[in-house]
Amino acid sequence: MRDIFIDELCSAAEKNKNIILLVNDLGFGVVEKFCTKFPNNYFNAGISEQSMIGYAAGLAASGKHVFVYSIANFPTFRCAEQLRNDIDYHNLPVTIVSVGAGVGYGNLGYTHHGLQDYSLMRSFPNTLIASPGDIMELKGCIKYILKNPQPSYLRLDKSTKYQVHKNIPNISPGRWIKIFSKTSSKKTYLTTGAVIEHTIKKFIKNNNLDFSLHTMPLWGMKYKKYQYNYISKYKEVVVVEDHFQDGGFQSWINESLNKKDYKTKILSKSISSKVVGKVGSQEFLMNYLK
Repeated sequence: MRDIFIDELCSAAEKNKNIILLVNDLGFGVVEKFCTKFPNNYFNAGISEQSMIGYAAGLAASGKHVFVYSIANFPTFRCAEQLRNDIDYHNLPVTIVSVGAGVGYGNLGYTHHGLQDYSLMRSFPNTLIASPGDIMELKGCIKYILKNPQPSYLRLDKSTKYQVHKNIPNISPGRWIKIFSKTSSKKTYLTTGAVIEHTIKKFIKNNNLDFSLHTMPLWGMKYKKYQYNYISKYKEVVVVEDHFQDGGFQSWINESLNKKDYKTKILSKSISSKVVGKVGSQEFLMNYLK
């Protein structure tokens, strides 16, 4: 996904000279295409993440659309106060691009697990969560963000090139996107992020029941109001995410139903907290999604 992100950003920068890419002394082997073509639009802030977010806010306040690219935990938890005060509360067009979502960098140790980022980023009232499930959703998310500059969090899998959609889907915040559906379905799986492939292989492949599969790549605090109309159509909704259950996407779904009268059973398939302390490949660590 990261290579496709850079390709899309290069295409956008050819048309919009206000697009800026910031990194914190990483991304080499990926970002060179952008920094070579647009050297005046690329800055390496060094290993100084809080300062990098300050730079991003200043550039955005001067009319730039800034993309901050880093490994999952570095531009989020390390910069929480700057993200809140400088970007979200000022409603600035800064997109935090988080690479290695979930356990994508698990081989570097559990300090690199990105398993609480939804919890943090969705707590900021102006921030849009963009969590594409495949490369077509990624292109759709970037298209939306470029057209609607705002505080946003683009959460990418490190290396997947998985594709489930034939074309770029019509994406808007809070909207469920159908992957497959039967009119008689009373059960659906709902995913966000790069867990569609895992959901199909692990939870759906040998399931002979009548069910549907949907994904939601764009969501956030402002878009809970749309969820009741979707959820109330089903007797059971199984929410799948590569994140801890607490504070994650399923928690957000539950919050959207606050004070609503509904009979839908909502189940969670999320990463177990037993993964803490574990080191290994993404494939190995995804076994903790249950």
